[in-house]
Amino acid sequence: MKVRQSGFTLLEVLVALAILGVAVVAVIQGFAQGLRLLKVSGDHQQAMLLADIKLREITEEQLRADSGPVEREENDEGSFHWERTTTLLETPDLRPATGPPRWRVYQLAVRVSWDESREVELVTLRTVPATPTNTQLGVPVTPRGTPPASRPPR
Repeated sequence: MKVRQSGFTLLEVLVALAILGVAVVAVIQGFAQGLRLLKVSGDHQQAMLLADIKLREITEEQLRADSGPVEREENDEGSFHWERTTTLLETPDLRPATGPPRWRVYQLAVRVSWDESREVELVTLRTVPATPTNTQLGVPVTPRGTPPASRPPR
């Protein structure tokens, strides 16, 4: 009588090990990619926060451009570099038919870059009442926009 042995052949074991090896490598690569994306996401979040802070720092609307580096913490690599520009926009639709302009519109832009090829940019508009220092015509204007000479007496 012939006894039949049960078990796996060498070929079946080798195929199973190959499949297991491919699966383990794929799982490890998935985790590594997730960690890389987490770092990129954290850097992006820090850059957006820095850009927002630099936009909010502008209290005097004036035409200027400035920039500077921001060092990261000791355990982080690299640094952020920011550039901020403030530009006076031409707004003919806001100009009254007669008299000096009542409003000025500024475009504020902050660009933050890091890691050689990564950058974010925030751009916003801000309106401010025209004052003697920011009117193009040089005519003094009160906050309401009426010239001081034509104000009714109180």
